[in-house]
Amino acid sequence: MFQPVEVTIDGGYDIKLPLFVPVKQKFKVAKVSNIDDAIRLELNKEEIKGLIKPEQKIAVAVGSRGIANLKEIVCQTVQYINSCGAHPVIIPAMGSHGGATAEGQRRLLADYGITEGEIGAPVLSSMDTIEIGRTSSGLPIYIDREAFQADGIVVINRVKPHTSFKGAYESGLLKMLVIGLGKHVGASSIHSYGFDQFKELIPQAGRVILETAKVLFGLAVLENAEDETARIEAIPANKIYDREPYLLAEAKSYMAKIIPRSFDVLVVEEIGKEISGTGMDPNIVGRPGLSYAEFAGPKFQKSVILDLTEQTKGNACGVGMADVITRALLNKIDFQYLYANAITSTSLGAAKIPVVMNTEKEALAVALKTCNRVDVSKAKIVFIKNTLELNTILVSGPVLAEIEHDENVEIIGQELKLTFDETGKLLHRPSQY
Repeated sequence: MFQPVEVTIDGGYDIKLPLFVPVKQKFKVAKVSNIDDAIRLELNKEEIKGLIKPEQKIAVAVGSRGIANLKEIVCQTVQYINSCGAHPVIIPAMGSHGGATAEGQRRLLADYGITEGEIGAPVLSSMDTIEIGRTSSGLPIYIDREAFQADGIVVINRVKPHTSFKGAYESGLLKMLVIGLGKHVGASSIHSYGFDQFKELIPQAGRVILETAKVLFGLAVLENAEDETARIEAIPANKIYDREPYLLAEAKSYMAKIIPRSFDVLVVEEIGKEISGTGMDPNIVGRPGLSYAEFAGPKFQKSVILDLTEQTKGNACGVGMADVITRALLNKIDFQYLYANAITSTSLGAAKIPVVMNTEKEALAVALKTCNRVDVSKAKIVFIKNTLELNTILVSGPVLAEIEHDENVEIIGQELKLTFDETGKLLHRPSQY
């Protein structure tokens, strides 16, 4: 356990904060009204029907990120495969997640309700892979042995902007095939080249897998700014390569953002791997985590992260993007999970530990008092729950004055004073509104 730190700051920790106001941010929202119907419609398209034959063993690749309605999507896919007279098996497709162990990846899927009892298909979790080829640059391409030896592969993944690189293919079906099904050895292999090479390597390696492995189709999931399923599209393997860039562009149009674009301090209630691969999404906050890319986020001087989500199981990947964290957060970190993730990615910055303060009160005070040219009582502060749930945020009065006439902002409560309990914990949070 990290021991309390006694450090003196000028003026002490009892700072006079400006008043705050809860506001609702409005974003473009598309939403699938019935998940089961949407999937059935997609899987019964002419270009998908007939791809699965009776008695075939079909590997369904499922990842570990917090995809909305993942259990329902996987359930419907498994039911469809069963209706074809085939035999579905679930393959964890999550690279080095879950501590880079077979049991860790099985547990991660179970946390999302993906178990044989819930889904109706066995979960075959193994880190065993085979090399199936190389790219023109010499990158070896690995794939889960069970998946490769099956009669067909179906890959399910969300298509979204990546948190560490920019390209025509970012997070999506190709990346799931290359890194997810590549398990720890495959993820380590491609990450050794560096994220700056991903925009070329992902499509190169993805094309080799599509040409070599028995990929039948992909189920692409797009989500809206409220972390809901915006669209589901089934794509036959021979069209994934051409179709995915268009889906990525569509996914970007649905993304939320922090509407205030310039302020002093960003306070984040929680980070976690189910929220973003980097704990909090650089596409939202504008700070690189594992990244070589530039992200067009808001400008601010300091950031504070208060806590980890329960679902992240101690993996604090992305904590290095913060300037200040709490001792409570630090004591929740599972360094095995965190370091396995960071070392595999070859980018260690996201695992670095920021300044650690004893309480949330102290963390906020330090962040504010280390801002340059800022009167704390008039500071511009934005307080968000996390980078997925951005509908409701708290903003200090000086921030509100700059955005209150924006048509995408609605004031939803009275001015309030941020207060702390006797342990220094904030009593007002965006998640309360």
